[in-house]
Amino acid sequence: MTVRSVLKRLGELVIVLLVVSFGTFMLVSLMPGDPAVSILGEGHSQAEYAAVRADLGLNDPVFERYLHWLGDALSGDLGTSIVPPYVDVADRIMAALPVSVELAVLGMTMALAISVPLAMISAYRAGGRLDRMISAGTFGILSVPSFLAGLLIIMVFANQLGWFPRAEWSRLSEGIGQNLYHAFLPALTIALAETAMFTRILRNDLIGTLNEDYILAAKAKGMGTMHILFSDALRPSSFSLVTLMGISLGRLIGSTIIVEYLFALPGMGSLIIGAADNGDFVMVQGAVLVIAVIYVVVNALIDISYGYLDPRIRRAHV
Repeated sequence: MTVRSVLKRLGELVIVLLVVSFGTFMLVSLMPGDPAVSILGEGHSQAEYAAVRADLGLNDPVFERYLHWLGDALSGDLGTSIVPPYVDVADRIMAALPVSVELAVLGMTMALAISVPLAMISAYRAGGRLDRMISAGTFGILSVPSFLAGLLIIMVFANQLGWFPRAEWSRLSEGIGQNLYHAFLPALTIALAETAMFTRILRNDLIGTLNEDYILAAKAKGMGTMHILFSDALRPSSFSLVTLMGISLGRLIGSTIIVEYLFALPGMGSLIIGAADNGDFVMVQGAVLVIAVIYVVVNALIDISYGYLDPRIRRAHV
């Protein structure tokens, strides 16, 4: 992919981010409840509520409010929470985001480490007994809701065996070993469903690639199975997998609420749900914006990476 193509994609990315930011602003403005009531509580006069709305700029035109909010956001100012303890939104997000990002990345890493070998075995022996067993296993995992899988994992590994804690979190600053020890079960819960999806997607693409002429030629030349699978077949078969990874990573950062609830973790999902329950629209706006930006940027990088994965795309942009 040429520099011109990359710059074009980056220009498109800016436009998408502007659309996403405006959509985030408008969506949060539809939250039920009155922010003035969330701040002052019940039992105050209409004049007091009106004064709070005016102070928050809620009486200004929508587009003017959006431009003011966007300008502050671009400078790193996401506002201050409107409910006690009135913390800085950016500080609260910076405390919660690493938890969700770590869970998403660990879950994705575990899923890839398991799914790639399984998909290769399944595709190389397509239609065989092992392939049928792997396909049945992945289908069964996809049939189990994540909250149920999490409960089963807690019941076995935390309650019965006592190998891992259930409702504790240790940050990286307290030691990598302790952090991974506390993050293992939540990450495993996330990885299960991702492993099943990755395996099925990659298996299907590998089966098609293994029937290509250049693969058959490599087999005829006596190339080893591992060389064919890893060097010749894996990279051109990974388009769907890479796309799904980009979508999944962005989605997981903001949708780990079930896992965070089960394991009592202080991540972005818990932050957004708690802020929405309290009517803290400023916190919700900031958190949703950060997640949306991460989602869009990750998928843009995935799109740009296609030129590396397939030389045909690079040549098409020359």
